[in-house]
Amino acid sequence: MRITILGASGFIGRHLTATLRARGDEVVTASLRDPARAAAACDGSAAVINLAGAAVSERWTDAQKREIERSRVDLPRAFIDALKHVEHKPEQYISSSAIGYYGTSTTATFTETSPPGSDFLARVCVGWETEAARARDLGLRVAIVRTGLVLGSDGGALAKLLPIFRIGLGGVVASGEQWYSWIHIDDQVGIYLRALDAFDGVLNATAPTPLKNREFTAALGAAVHRPTFLPTPGFAVSLILGEGAVVVTEGQRVLPEATLASGYVFKYPVIGAALEAVVSA
Repeated sequence: MRITILGASGFIGRHLTATLRARGDEVVTASLRDPARAAAACDGSAAVINLAGAAVSERWTDAQKREIERSRVDLPRAFIDALKHVEHKPEQYISSSAIGYYGTSTTATFTETSPPGSDFLARVCVGWETEAARARDLGLRVAIVRTGLVLGSDGGALAKLLPIFRIGLGGVVASGEQWYSWIHIDDQVGIYLRALDAFDGVLNATAPTPLKNREFTAALGAAVHRPTFLPTPGFAVSLILGEGAVVVTEGQRVLPEATLASGYVFKYPVIGAALEAVVSA
């Protein structure tokens, strides 16, 4: 199968590209920074997977917020517009999204059918998915993968946390009561492969056992055999990330109901095994 990937140089993109090529697929990579050229790279592909998007784990200046929205809403809109003119269009469009779609809560549980939240990330995710849905007007099947906290040793938030925890300086962030809906990178890739199986709709890319930051911290400390006595106050995170601190100080409990119903079987359904696999990689 010939597959075009937008944003292939990122953490998830690198793993997904390697897996697809290992199983014999032809992978074409393109940058969404040039929507017209990216659309042309889809000519003759069976599917296109859009993983592109500016980093959210940085301080949210006004300029960074504009770039977060531009990369996830404006550029995909231009890409779909350009795809109209491609002669041999893909059969399927798979778009990344995020569990930020649901907003944050310490009490609610969210599934693929839950309504969106109203904060900045939720609004961006709604726009992101709205643009992806426009591919249906071109006759493409559309799958949306809403991703949580992806665990891997070579990218994502955990790659930044591991050195800190390995020297015994890790600890609970803010209240420790915020939910972390996490997923191992292998399962993240596996869910994209499931989406390629002619899936149409939304899949949550989160393990079936979300946990609170306090529990996640204890599990990570156990995995690296280090204490976790040094808490990080919420105000300190806010000083560094500004409004973007919500990424680590707030969260949401998300369950992958549609993902499980699709028949996907998680390789790492519980945090202990997932972290052991990451730290030993």
